[in-house]
Amino acid sequence: MRDMAQLVDPEVELYAAAHTTPPPAHLEAVDVSTREGFAAWGMMVGRQEGRFLEMLVFAAQATRVLEIGTFTGYSSMAMAAGLGAGGSIISLEMDPHHPVTAPGNIAPAGLESFISVIEGPALRTLEQLQGPFDLVFIDADKVSYDAYYEAVLPKLAPHGLIVVDNTLQHGGVLARTEQPNEPARALRAFNDKVVNDPRVVCVLTTIRDGVTLIRRAG
Repeated sequence: MRDMAQLVDPEVELYAAAHTTPPPAHLEAVDVSTREGFAAWGMMVGRQEGRFLEMLVFAAQATRVLEIGTFTGYSSMAMAAGLGAGGSIISLEMDPHHPVTAPGNIAPAGLESFISVIEGPALRTLEQLQGPFDLVFIDADKVSYDAYYEAVLPKLAPHGLIVVDNTLQHGGVLARTEQPNEPARALRAFNDKVVNDPRVVCVLTTIRDGVTLIRRAG
């Protein structure tokens, strides 16, 4: 499997990051602490995608945002900057460590009244949540993406967006990858399903590791 750096020229990535508005100090601090404290720090969305998510929330004038996959809180904190008046974010996280870490990052930034982190299996929690949501960000267990998609689509606001991360899987979704791993196989199937789903309109962007935007058709 080719490395992500080979999908997009590293110099282009650096140029794009340099020409993206820098994150505020509280997000820089989360970035540093995540890189230092988590071996899997690459799960964090980072500067460019964080600003992209903020822009999507802002453009959608979203006031109800749902996130599946909290990690250390960077993405939810980034999205909070784009919320409309009275807006809030519900973030779902399975790993018992992350729902402790994320609030520890969210509170010092003064965002605890905007972001709620719920621990537990996302599909079980989703059964209890009432829509509609203006924006849903999916960035969790890749094998479960299809199940998450089906669970949130009925809860999407008429003009809402579903935003799905890692839909390129470091190039593992490409046909030339003869033996894709399980997440890549799952995302191949997911990407094929969404582009052929008459219920929605989608675009798979090449931002970072692939970010797919989905809206209702019609």
